Amino acid sequence: MAFFFDFFNLPAESLAFFPDRGQAPYEAGAPSIDLITQRMRTLFQLQTHRPTVVITTPPAALQYLVPESVFAHSCLTLKAGSVIERESLLRHLLRTGYRRVSVVDIPGEFSVRGGIIDIFSTGADEPYRIEFLGDTVESTRQFDPGTQESTESVLSAVLLPAREYLLPADDSDHSLAEIPPDAEWRLPDFHPSMATLLDYFPVSPFVVMDRPVTLARHAREWEERLHTAWEEHDTSNPEVPYPGPAQQAAGWDEFLPFLTDGPVLAFDVVTPPDGAWAPVIDLPLQSAKSVGLGLRGTSFTETLTILERLRRDGPVMVVVRSSGQVGRLSGLFAEHHAAATEHNPLSHGFDPSARLPFYILQGFLSSGFVAPSLPFAVITEDDVFAKISRHRPQPKSKTATFLSSLEDLNSGDYVVHVQHGISRYKGLRRLSVQGFESDYLILEFAGRDTLYVPLDRLNQVQKFRGSDHVAPTLDKLGGAAWAKTKARVKKAIEDMTDELVELYANREVVSRQPYQQDSSLSHEFDAAFDYEETPDQIKAIDDIQRDLLLPKPMDRLVCGDVGYGKTEVAMRAAFQAVQNNRQVAVLVPTTLLAQQHSETFTRRFAPFPIHVATLSRFQNPKEVKAVLSDLASGVVDIVIGTHRLLHKNVRFKNLGLVIIDEEQWFGVRHKERLKQLRTQVDVLTLTATPIPRTLQMAFSGVRDLSVIDTPPPGRLAIRTQVVRFNPNLVREAIRRELARQGQVFYVHNRVETIERTAGWLRELVPEARLVMAHGQMNEHVLEGVMLKFFHGEADILVATSIIQSGLDVPRANTILVDRADTFGLAQLYQLRGRVGRAGDQAYAYFFFPNEEILGTDAQRRLLAIQEFADLGSGFRIAAADLEIRGAGNLLGKQQSGNIAAVGFDLYMQMVEQAVQQRQGEPVEEEIEPTLHVPVSAFIPDDYVEDGHQRLSLYKRLSASQKVGDLALLHGETQDRYGTPPEPVEQLFE
Repeated sequence: MAFFFDFFNLPAESLAFFPDRGQAPYEAGAPSIDLITQRMRTLFQLQTHRPTVVITTPPAALQYLVPESVFAHSCLTLKAGSVIERESLLRHLLRTGYRRVSVVDIPGEFSVRGGIIDIFSTGADEPYRIEFLGDTVESTRQFDPGTQESTESVLSAVLLPAREYLLPADDSDHSLAEIPPDAEWRLPDFHPSMATLLDYFPVSPFVVMDRPVTLARHAREWEERLHTAWEEHDTSNPEVPYPGPAQQAAGWDEFLPFLTDGPVLAFDVVTPPDGAWAPVIDLPLQSAKSVGLGLRGTSFTETLTILERLRRDGPVMVVVRSSGQVGRLSGLFAEHHAAATEHNPLSHGFDPSARLPFYILQGFLSSGFVAPSLPFAVITEDDVFAKISRHRPQPKSKTATFLSSLEDLNSGDYVVHVQHGISRYKGLRRLSVQGFESDYLILEFAGRDTLYVPLDRLNQVQKFRGSDHVAPTLDKLGGAAWAKTKARVKKAIEDMTDELVELYANREVVSRQPYQQDSSLSHEFDAAFDYEETPDQIKAIDDIQRDLLLPKPMDRLVCGDVGYGKTEVAMRAAFQAVQNNRQVAVLVPTTLLAQQHSETFTRRFAPFPIHVATLSRFQNPKEVKAVLSDLASGVVDIVIGTHRLLHKNVRFKNLGLVIIDEEQWFGVRHKERLKQLRTQVDVLTLTATPIPRTLQMAFSGVRDLSVIDTPPPGRLAIRTQVVRFNPNLVREAIRRELARQGQVFYVHNRVETIERTAGWLRELVPEARLVMAHGQMNEHVLEGVMLKFFHGEADILVATSIIQSGLDVPRANTILVDRADTFGLAQLYQLRGRVGRAGDQAYAYFFFPNEEILGTDAQRRLLAIQEFADLGSGFRIAAADLEIRGAGNLLGKQQSGNIAAVGFDLYMQMVEQAVQQRQGEPVEEEIEPTLHVPVSAFIPDDYVEDGHQRLSLYKRLSASQKVGDLALLHGETQDRYGTPPEPVEQLFE
C-alpha cells in the first residue's frame, strides 16, 4: 500500500490498485466488498483502454480471472433514453453478484420500488437511482446512502459486477441461483480457459518491479500456501470438490516470462547476479534514517541541523501530505529563522551557487532519501517528525444518528406507547371506518388487550430498547402501573439532573489562572504527531484549548471508539498544562492500561523537556517512594497510575489537570474523590463507549462533550467472516497472521475447557508461541501474561471474553471467536474491536458449530455482526445496543435500571425535558388532538412495498411538526418512491 500511495501525485484517473481477493486459500467466506470494488474498477479501467498505472501484488497478479469477454459482458451502462426490460436488468444484477435489499447502504446492493431501482455499483462512490417509464430509463441520478436523498443527476450509470463469480452468458442454470460465499474458487469449472491480470492490458505493459527477489519469494510462499490448503481442505462434500491449485493461479516461474515480455525496470537494494538484468545502473541512495532523520526522540532543532547540512550540498525538498501541514512546517522553519518556499526546484530551477531555501511540497511519499551524486534530498514529514507513515483521512463512519425509528420493527417486538406503556407490536392493518380506509398499528397489552393506534398518533409509539436483552413486562391497558413507573423514573432523572447542574454551577463560581496561548514548542509538539489528525480530533483539541483559556476549571468528556485518537487529544492537553507550569495526573482503571499509557506518553514526550513517571504495582517500594518525592517537589510533570493516585499520601506541587480514562470502571469511593477534584482542577475524561447523540444534545450546557467519530487515516474495514467451525480455516488464519509478523487473539469463553483448547491449538500450529488468560487466574499472573503478549513475546493469546476491553495491541490483527453464537451482540462488536488498529487489513472469524442448533436470536446476532463489517443494517442494531450501554455507563448503574423500565427512547426524551426544566427553559407540552378526516389516507403496498419502510414513513409523517418539514418529506418521498398516488397525497394534505 505504501508503494501505491507514493504514486498519489499522479492524476487519480490514471492510477489504480489491484489487490488480491483478501481470502485465505480455499477460504469458505465471500471476498470483502471493498476489495471487490477496487478490483472491478481496475479491470474496467483497463478494459476501457484508459492510460493506467496499476499497482498490484504477486498473489493478485497470479490468481486467474474470468476471460475479458465475460467481464465486458457483465458491465452495463445506463443513461436517459436507454431501453432495457426491467426484469432483464434485475436478472443482470443478480447474475453479477448484487444482493436485493429493502434499503441500499453499501456497494453490491440494489432495491426496487415500483419504477425506481436503486443500485450501489462497485464502480461508483455513491449509489445510483434509476427511474423507469415502462422499459425506458427516464433519469439517472446519485443519492446519499445515509439520508437516501438524491444528490445530483448524472449522464450515465456504470454498473460493474459485485462478485467475480461471472458465468458464461448462456449458463442460465447457475447464473440466477444465489451465489455461494466460496463461489470464486469454483470459477475454473465454468471457464475452460481463464485469464490473468496481464491479459486485461490492451498491449504489453511497461513493468516496474520493486525488489524482484522478494517478489519471487512472496509469490512462491503464496503458491505453497495454496497447495497446502488444497491438500488439507475439508473433503466433507466430495461430490463437488474445488478445482485444484493449477486451475486457480499461474505459477510464478511460468508467469514471469509473460510479465517480462515487454520493457521492465527493476529496483533493488542489492546488486543482482551477473547476467540477471542488463543494463544495471548503480544509483547510490541513502535512506533518510541513515543520515540521522526520522529517529524517535529527535527534537526539531536536531533535525534542522541535519537538514542544514544536507542543504549545503543541494536542494532539500520536504514532502508533506496536507496543506495544513505545509503551513505548520513553514511556521516552524520561520520560528527557527530558516528560509522555506513552496516552489518545486526541479520544475522551477534553482541557482546551485546561492544559499537555497527548504522546499516544502504537498504530496505523498512513504519514505525519504538522499542522492549525494545528483545531488539533492527528498525528505518526508515522517522523517522530520519521526512519524509512522499514514495517508488520507477516512470519511466519517455512518454512526451519525440513531433516532427512534420503527424501520427495524417486526411483528412480536416490544414497543412503548408513551401514554399506555409497554406492549407487543402485532402488525399494521388497513381498516375501513365509515367508508374511508386508513392503516392502524396493532398493539397487544397484558391480558391480550388490543389497542389500534391511528397514524396521526404514531409519534406516541417507540420501539422498546432496554438493556441486556431482558424481556420487559407487558403493561395492562388502562392500568395505573405505567403511570407510577414513569413518575418514579422522572423523579430519579430530576435528582440526577439536579446533581449535574449543581456541580456545573459550582464550577462556574470557581476560578483559576487562564492558560497562556500556544508557544512555539507547542507547535513543534503538534507537528510531531505520528499521524495526520482527523477533523474530529482537531475539533476536540480546539474545544479543550478554548476551555483552558477560560478562567474556570475544565470538565470535558471526550468520546471516541478504540483507536480513534483520544490519547493524542489527551497528550495535547497535558503538554499545554506542563507548558503552563502545572502538573498532570493520568488516571486509568487497570495496571495494564497504566503500563501501556506510560509507554505511549514516554515515547511521545521524549524529544521535549518533560518528565513522565508511573505509579503502579509493577514498581518496587523504592521506585514508588522516589516518584512520590518527585511529585511533591515538582520534578515529575506527568504521572500515570491507577486509583493509587487518589491516595492521601500522594501530594503534588501544583496539580493542574487530571485525565481520567474510562471513569465508569472506578468504584463509588473513587468517584466521590473525582467529583471533588472537578471543582478544583481541570478534568478531562476519555471513554470508548459510544455516547448516544440524543444524550449529547440533552446534556449540552451541563456536560461539555467532544465526540471523535472519524476513523483515523489508513483504517481499513475489518474483514469479518461468520462461518461454521473449521480447523483448517483456523490454522490458515493463524498462519497468515504469523507470516506477516502479526499476533492472534483466540477467544474461548469457557474456563473449564480453555486449557484443552490451548493444547489443541499448540498441536494445530506448533510453530506459534502461545499464552493463555482468563478471569480466574491470579491477578499478578494475568497481568504478566497480558504484558507478555503486548510486548510481542507470544504469538497467540487464548483468552475468555476478558479481552473485550483493555490493551491496545497494534500487531494483533486477527481474532478468532469460538462459539460466537453464545455471545451478545455488543460483546461480539467489542471483541472485534480488539483488532484493526494499525492500518493493516484485520480479520475477525466468528465460529458456530452448525446451523441446526442455532436459535433465532443467535442467528440474528451473527447476521448483524456480519453486516456490521460493511456498516449495513446490522450496524444500526449493534449501535442501538451499544448506545444503551453507553448511556448506562455515562449516567450510572441506577439509571440503567430506569432505562430498562421505560425504554431507551422515552428515557432520553424525559432526560432532555428535565434538563430544559432545570435550566429554566420552557418545555413544550405535546398536544394530541383527535382528528376525523373523511378521506382515505394511507400508503398503498404497491407504492412502498417494504413494510418496514412504510412504517418508518408513517412515523416520520406523524412526527412532522411544521409545514416545511412536510414539504421536505414530500419531496424525499417522491424522490425515493416516485409520484405519490392519491391516498398518499391525502396523508400529506
